[in-house]
Amino acid sequence: MQDTFLSSRRIRCDKSRINVTSDSAASQPLTSSLPIVFTLCLFLLSQMAAVSGGELRVLSPFTENLPYRVTVINCSTADSDDVDETERLAGKKNDKRRRRQEASEGVGRSEGESLRQDPLDVLGPDLMMKILGYLDARSVALSLLVSRGWHGVASSDRLWAPMCEELWIGKAHIPRWSIVPGLSKLITYSRAMIDRRRARITREDLCDHVWEFHFTRGAPDYWRNLDPYWKGTGPPMRRYFHPDGSHSADPGDKVWGGHESCYSVVTGSFTDGRIREHYVRINRWPHLCVSRRQDWGWELSNCLCEYSSIPDAYKEGGTGPLFQAI
Repeated sequence: MQDTFLSSRRIRCDKSRINVTSDSAASQPLTSSLPIVFTLCLFLLSQMAAVSGGELRVLSPFTENLPYRVTVINCSTADSDDVDETERLAGKKNDKRRRRQEASEGVGRSEGESLRQDPLDVLGPDLMMKILGYLDARSVALSLLVSRGWHGVASSDRLWAPMCEELWIGKAHIPRWSIVPGLSKLITYSRAMIDRRRARITREDLCDHVWEFHFTRGAPDYWRNLDPYWKGTGPPMRRYFHPDGSHSADPGDKVWGGHESCYSVVTGSFTDGRIREHYVRINRWPHLCVSRRQDWGWELSNCLCEYSSIPDAYKEGGTGPLFQAI
């Protein structure tokens, strides 16, 4: 384009008219020298310049190819400089808002990614085991289901050995089935919890324990007068069950009298495995109903007498059946 392209003619626009001014010539109306169509084109260009806040240059075929620079000098709404300043400030506000939003989204993503990380990978197995040590047994057992890594940490004997010791505090008997040599502490704990709900007594339970014996209030007065439990003259009488099916008492027991005695464990069940009736019978006396105490001990009772197992948790190897009893 020729150098004359840079020559300046200025167009002043408002809503009513468009004027063409020159640096060297006096102002004259554009409508007096140019066709109406070109006037309308310049008006549209001036409106575009007003919107954009800048300048537009156009060549006129009617003025010897001199370029016209369309510059918005005055609009009916606001000066172009004010418009530019407003837009610049609005742009800065938008930039700040966008940067704040991007920063907050970045922090949210980083926090979300950290929350989605496996605590075992972040903390390590040793610290994770210390944390699990503050939980109860049920919560630790549920953590076994999270993943293989969690299972490896949550099944450690370092966790379950103290729980087993705590479980056995104050218990009358420790199930033999739960402390088989070679078992992990997790299995030991689980088997002990299963056995404590067992209501069926076995021959091993009868033979492994020593039993305190006393008459009930429904027994004849003669028997109760011989019983130190009612008279308060000495320790309770004791009874013993033997693997051969015999039943005995301490030597010199006045109530026992030296007569022969045998016992049997009777269990009846439905086809679906539910126990219909379960009792222990000694000679031809009324059968003894079986019940379990909170300390995992056993009680046998009928209308005449009552047996109660003496706590023996100190026994090495435990007591009761070696295999799970229903």
